[in-house]
Amino acid sequence: MDILKLLSRGTKKTQKGSQNAFNPQQKLPSAGTSTNPQLYHDQVRGHKRKRTKNESEPEAKVDLPEVDFFAPKPEPVAEAPVEVDEPVQAPKPTRSSRLLSEDECRQLLRSHRLKITLLSKTEDQSKVKKSKKKKKAAVEVKKDSKKQLFPQPLDSFGELRNAYGLSDKVADNLVFQGYRVPTEVQMGSLPLLVHPQAALKDEDGLDGGVDFLAIAPTGSGKTISFLIPAINNILRRRSEENTGNIHELEAVIVAPTRELVHQIVSEGQKLCKGTGLKVVSMKKHTHLSADQVDMAEDSSEDEEDKESESEDDDKPKQITTPDILVTTPFLLFKFLTSGPPSTQKVLPTVRDLILDEADVLLDPLFRDATMVDWTACTNTNLRVSFWSATMGSNIESMVTEKLTSRAQSLDITPKPFVRLVVGLKDTAVPNIAHRLIYTASEQGKLLALRQLLHPTASDDSGPPLRPPFLVFTQTIDRATALHEELQYDIPLEAGGAARIAALHSGLTDSARSSIMRKFRAGDIWILITTDVLARGVDFAGVNGVVNYDVPGSSAGYVHRAGRTGRAGREGGIAVTFYTKEDIPFVKMVANVIAVSEKQAGKTGDEAGVQKWLLDALPNVGKADRKKLKERGNEARRSGVKSKISSKSGYERRRENNRLGAIEGSKKRKLQANDDSGDDGEWGGIDD
Repeated sequence: MDILKLLSRGTKKTQKGSQNAFNPQQKLPSAGTSTNPQLYHDQVRGHKRKRTKNESEPEAKVDLPEVDFFAPKPEPVAEAPVEVDEPVQAPKPTRSSRLLSEDECRQLLRSHRLKITLLSKTEDQSKVKKSKKKKKAAVEVKKDSKKQLFPQPLDSFGELRNAYGLSDKVADNLVFQGYRVPTEVQMGSLPLLVHPQAALKDEDGLDGGVDFLAIAPTGSGKTISFLIPAINNILRRRSEENTGNIHELEAVIVAPTRELVHQIVSEGQKLCKGTGLKVVSMKKHTHLSADQVDMAEDSSEDEEDKESESEDDDKPKQITTPDILVTTPFLLFKFLTSGPPSTQKVLPTVRDLILDEADVLLDPLFRDATMVDWTACTNTNLRVSFWSATMGSNIESMVTEKLTSRAQSLDITPKPFVRLVVGLKDTAVPNIAHRLIYTASEQGKLLALRQLLHPTASDDSGPPLRPPFLVFTQTIDRATALHEELQYDIPLEAGGAARIAALHSGLTDSARSSIMRKFRAGDIWILITTDVLARGVDFAGVNGVVNYDVPGSSAGYVHRAGRTGRAGREGGIAVTFYTKEDIPFVKMVANVIAVSEKQAGKTGDEAGVQKWLLDALPNVGKADRKKLKERGNEARRSGVKSKISSKSGYERRRENNRLGAIEGSKKRKLQANDDSGDDGEWGGIDD
């Protein structure tokens, strides 16, 4: 007998209220339960071969001759499962040795919503070079040259060792880290990048590898997808050339933020354990060794040696010899351009260049530095890969033109350029819930956020958002103000102000790393931040995301919402507040939510955005989208209404006057001390 049901027999609760109350059986990302990392499992029709197999199995179970099992022959039947259990572990090598046909590959890739396209071909590139036509004609040739590919998909990580020649040390590290079932992006990318000849036997020109562009949802394992091929390529080349333990820079990974750089280094060190490879993050005074760097102009070597000697006396440089370098674009850019103005350092030993969050790295903010980093990799066998959850068509065309121009300048044949798309482009993950809440004003935002911090069982808006969760703001000042406003909202019994923190680019490196460490350890429950944490950073146990300020673009919302629901974990919630000033811009977010919920099969009352709201919201013009992406909502940058505070105007003026009086008294004391110091002996007049 359930005593709770017995005592609550006379109470009246609505069905919604009972569903939204704290349910211990509710699935949460912070629960730590093992989930299936694959997001899509569609049933593909039109192949009779697999239908006949599925139909034959139930017929064998329903057949009448099952009556023979009553005969005294149970022993062989009991031994049969023992014989079946032993080969269950053996099918991995047998499957890896047996290649799937093109129809089987097509069916499996479509069931996981994988689309792999050959964007450029060597023959087509030569045709484009010879023909001197307008840009429109060139675009038409590229569109016609696109060909869909159906490579061998990866069924399990064990196949990498048996079928694609992955290093034993790396394969053992994958097993130790608990990687069993690959995600969609790993299923489609790893065979192509580790061993393209085995993945695509019908294609030519794959001896030097491929240039790769991947568009996959957030939290789908893109970091592992580009680390494994980079590590394996280095180990394979060194085993073939018998170079031993000589460290040489062979792979460069570029990421937009320091937090993402530290995360990639951590994952790379786990995979490189026991291999002898060094994965290093670049710092301000990091200096690559001389045998890894060549000068663009030999005539200026003597002058630079003199300058470098004088610089070494003032600032000692840290000499590193990494195998894999992880850096932000500006740190590597400053090192490459640190010599005389007429020269530039190059990295001829780099064979793999990886751009993580490539759409941001090729945006106007980072584009110049990223292009300099790319141009410095002068090796003719360079493989370039681009990874992100959002990728515009302008970025794809820019990448294609850069690959073509680089091949022409080095007088080499370009590598095949392959694009992988998982699901629909520029959509949020389908395993999280979305809420779009109208708060009317800034004071309404504070009230709504406090309701999330202190939920009630009678709330009918959906399941409550439990900590830990992230809160995103538009600017650093707003993140600081929101932290000051909320730091005492958590009672002392639960940890008090130590449970809330703010992280932004205005903090020092040590402070940022300390906050990140405490948030991962569970000491901090609510982390208020800017878009510095919107991309790439992996928090496995984050239960939700609160967009306190509407993001500046649809891609920004995709990446913000992607901080929860990582690796297929269900129960994550993405909440977006919008005010009267945000109505002209919020339709971008509403469209992303509608597409992602349609992809997840949510319709009607289950959808977070109703159709009437989509019809009522105004469309966002191109100029407004560009302005919003660059500057955000201008209404939040100035004015009393944009301030994050629950104090009245009188209280704010009184506090500002008090602070101003304190500053004024300090200045007067300093001036008085200076004047008293001048009353000593007169030193005379200098000649």
